[in-house]
Amino acid sequence: MKIKKNPSPEKSINLFHCLNELGDHSLMNKIQQYVRSGGLSSARLSASQWSAVVFVLLTSEYLDKFKLKIYISISQGQNHMSPDEVLQKLLPVVEASRLAQLSHCNITAEGCAALASALRSNSQLRVLDLTENNIGDKSLTLLSDGLKDPHCKLEKLWLFDCYITAEGCAALTSALRSNSHLRELNLSENEIGDKGLMLLSDGLKDHCKLEKLMLRYCDITAEGCAALASALRSNSHLRELDLTGNKIGGQGLTLLSDGLEDSHCKLEKLWLYDCYITAEGCAALASALRSNSHLRELNLSKNNIGDKGLKLLSDGQKDPQCKLEKLNLSYCNITAEGCAALTSALRSNSHLREMNLSGNKIGGAGLMLLSDGLKDPHCKLEKLWLFYCDITAEGCAALASALRSNSYLRVLVLSRNNLEHASVKHLSALKDNPHSKLETLFY
Repeated sequence: MKIKKNPSPEKSINLFHCLNELGDHSLMNKIQQYVRSGGLSSARLSASQWSAVVFVLLTSEYLDKFKLKIYISISQGQNHMSPDEVLQKLLPVVEASRLAQLSHCNITAEGCAALASALRSNSQLRVLDLTENNIGDKSLTLLSDGLKDPHCKLEKLWLFDCYITAEGCAALTSALRSNSHLRELNLSENEIGDKGLMLLSDGLKDHCKLEKLMLRYCDITAEGCAALASALRSNSHLRELDLTGNKIGGQGLTLLSDGLEDSHCKLEKLWLYDCYITAEGCAALASALRSNSHLRELNLSKNNIGDKGLKLLSDGQKDPQCKLEKLNLSYCNITAEGCAALTSALRSNSHLREMNLSGNKIGGAGLMLLSDGLKDPHCKLEKLWLFYCDITAEGCAALASALRSNSYLRVLVLSRNNLEHASVKHLSALKDNPHSKLETLFY
């Protein structure tokens, strides 16, 4: 009776604790059925019953990760609550969780206003996933106001495909300047463009401690890269940058490389997959590899860098200052000609551990050249992907010989190549050879 009369969720939750201590679980059992069925948006619960739902979830062993989607109905009929309304009812649970997964839930500005309130409330929330919701610039402004609050301790924010433009980036930039806790930001597949990137770059240069920034397919060109390069020179916190699917081009890569060369830049991972890069931009990037000892992972997949670009990059790798450990050059129009320069880099660079050359016309001649590099005692390569590389039996013989003398290669992928049974047999036998460390072979 007290629970039914009490409109305050906080006091109701205290009364539920009392019921538990008295051994009365009747109401709790009924509520748990609603929770397990995921039909909260169509259950027509009273205020006290919603308090019971919150109590059940707050005392759940799975509280660390909250998924809104399992509590909302797929169809939103006349008798169903909207996702925003369900989110508002369950806000105390969001505040008590470390990770709130609200992706694909049709959250709008109304829900974002509630989330902003939760961010201000000194909550436990550290990760917020709003992937594929119709957030838009107005809602992002509301969220950004919550991020700026000194009580907000959010560390990761995912806004993948949320209808955000450059307009919304202005508010987010203000939050980046004032919030020292945000470490990871994903704005991929939003039309922020160069203007949005310029705004974000201004935020990065301030007191921002952001370490990982993902901007995949965001309509960014070389123009935006100038501002980003400036941020790299002044911000020593950014460690990972993903610009996949943007029209960076040679000019954009040259600008970014200038930023990479700066002593203040501590970037360790750079993804430039499908960024319209040619050999033209590789000269500047090679120079950055020589001067920046922090870059550990570089992804240039699906760019037309060709043999000329590979030669330039290989020269950069040979420098003792280069500490690159992972290099992805899949589908880059590389042939056997470029493998000669790469082989030279393998002989002089003991840091490279993983390399992906899949989708290039390496052929038997290219594999023979690479095998010479693998045999060198300075080469410490552990994983090599050569998927769909026009490799034949001829090249496999040289590779098998290299693996007998090189004790570092552990993973080898040769799928979708014209391999003969005998070649595969020789390579498979290496897993039992005491001089070889090969553990995994895909063919």
